[in-house]
Amino acid sequence: MNETGFRWIDEICILAQVIPKTGRTRRQRIRWVDKRMAQGGALDGKVVIVTGAGRGIGREIALVAAAEGAKVVVNDLGGSADGAGSSAAPAEEVVEEIRTRGGQAVANFDSVAEPASANAIVKTAVDAFGGLDGVINNAGILRDAIFHKMSVADFELVIKVHLMGTFYVSHAAARIFREQNSGSFVHFTSTSGLIGNFGQANYAAAKLGIVGLSKSIALDMARFNVRSNCVSPFAWSRLIGTIPTETEAEKARVARMQAMGPEKIAPLSAFLVSEKATDVSGQIFAVRMNEIFLMGQSRPIRSIHRDGGWTCESLAAQGMPALKSSFYPLDRSADIFNWDPV
Repeated sequence: MNETGFRWIDEICILAQVIPKTGRTRRQRIRWVDKRMAQGGALDGKVVIVTGAGRGIGREIALVAAAEGAKVVVNDLGGSADGAGSSAAPAEEVVEEIRTRGGQAVANFDSVAEPASANAIVKTAVDAFGGLDGVINNAGILRDAIFHKMSVADFELVIKVHLMGTFYVSHAAARIFREQNSGSFVHFTSTSGLIGNFGQANYAAAKLGIVGLSKSIALDMARFNVRSNCVSPFAWSRLIGTIPTETEAEKARVARMQAMGPEKIAPLSAFLVSEKATDVSGQIFAVRMNEIFLMGQSRPIRSIHRDGGWTCESLAAQGMPALKSSFYPLDRSADIFNWDPV
């Protein structure tokens, strides 16, 4: 790793001081956040939108962003894990917690899944705080099913919330970032798309689509000093609380995940929208407890050539056998990340 890489990892470690270590009481956690708010931090004066910020990972990101000095738009429709219903309570409770600790925040209850409501989320930031500096696209739902049993409605809705929602909010913010010649996006992806998982074709397609969207934003908007990165979280939340636990292996996997609190995801997200990360764009990170991984991006790993081109017969006889040793197995996320979180 080069010197720049070590520098931004050091910055993440500094931001991580706001996250309580295992075993701290709730009162100690609050004292840490209160202290950070009083001192100011990496996001002083910045305006940041966090979607899906009423619970879980989004809530922790909103709290850390506020603790680092940001003015936060806490967006949450307040629906169930599968997208049904709505409630103002989750977003309002997070806003109240931020304000009680001396921070600045406003609630927004619009859905990310429609262009007009996504524009309203961005408008909330401009109306309340006079601008926008960062967008953290975290909102999401789950509707899991084995592929042949998955309904068209469940596929389309998950795509609409995750992929289209990320696009709608980012597109609305991009116009502001272009005009002011600065801005940062953080989009949440998943190893369900990056690696694979059972029963999540809709979710995996959306999350891998977000990776392509993020890279395109990074390329298109680099000339305007706008950055775009992805984060793949490992954390226990209500969205993965529906993971099956029928076998002993599944039970053990869920037990490991329950030890990974959503607060571990927040420092990297806050760092990536700060001025400390101006040289980080177009990357995919994964966060697992106290580990941060830089994930790979698709590049050629082996090639074959045949003068005059290929036929079905020559592909069967020579082409595929030459490539087969480099084929990827049908791995799931748990097959790759198969050690206990640290």
